[in-house]
Amino acid sequence: MKDRYLPYLLILPSVLFLLAFFGWPLLSALVLAFREGEGVGLGNFRRMAQDLYFGDALRNTLLLTAIVVPLQLALALAMGLLLERLGRGRDLFLYFWTVPLGISDLAAGIVWLSIFTERGYLNTLLHTLGVLEEPVGWLTYEHPTALFLAVVAAEVWRATPLVLVILVAGLQLIPRELHEAAEVFGATPWVRFRKVTLPLLKPSIQTALILRTVLAFEVFAVVVALSGRNLPVLAGEAYFWYADYQNPGVAAAYAVLILLVSVAATLFYLRALRVREEVYG
Repeated sequence: MKDRYLPYLLILPSVLFLLAFFGWPLLSALVLAFREGEGVGLGNFRRMAQDLYFGDALRNTLLLTAIVVPLQLALALAMGLLLERLGRGRDLFLYFWTVPLGISDLAAGIVWLSIFTERGYLNTLLHTLGVLEEPVGWLTYEHPTALFLAVVAAEVWRATPLVLVILVAGLQLIPRELHEAAEVFGATPWVRFRKVTLPLLKPSIQTALILRTVLAFEVFAVVVALSGRNLPVLAGEAYFWYADYQNPGVAAAYAVLILLVSVAATLFYLRALRVREEVYG
């Protein structure tokens, strides 16, 4: 009887933690989002949809996610495969590549702010090379494309190491015998990558995509540090409605929208990248 309930007892602390720190805030956000006067309604969602920044925030968040997440996956996969081929110094490279994991979102935004600001390193370098005659305000509303690309660069630098750690862990679980057998039968490196590495790495890719997509929908500190409100995003609008406009109901509506989009993306990845048993059999 003890053995039957032992697994449930072992996961009980994690369940209680999730209920206390995630379940209760989620329930509170739902109550705030759907509260309308003394009853229940969609008033907060209507105000959210009528917000001047809503369309831009939704578009920017989706576009940022669609660009950043594939870039991070491609870079992390290339870096992980390179690490697999390294002998000595492998751990040192992995250490340096994962340094951004120890930096907070806001600190990462400030680092990149020092690069792209008018008196930053980029303008200084371009002026020294004779490319610019005077500083350019890359992070102003006058240069929306440059502002967006600056946020993309900061996000790729900051969060790619997280994807790298997940993929490196997955690559280490792939038996080397499979690659050796494929090589013996004449498979080229590309065929081995496509037929051996990718199928067996699919669970790690799925995990990395889900985690990074959800976090990309919640991007906030990096964007605010670099652009203020010149580049609206959903999480930023939730913050401004709560802190500046003192309206927690609309802020909660933004949070619920982020939750729904994140759940939809997660379900899509779970279905599109579902792992079949025959892959391991």
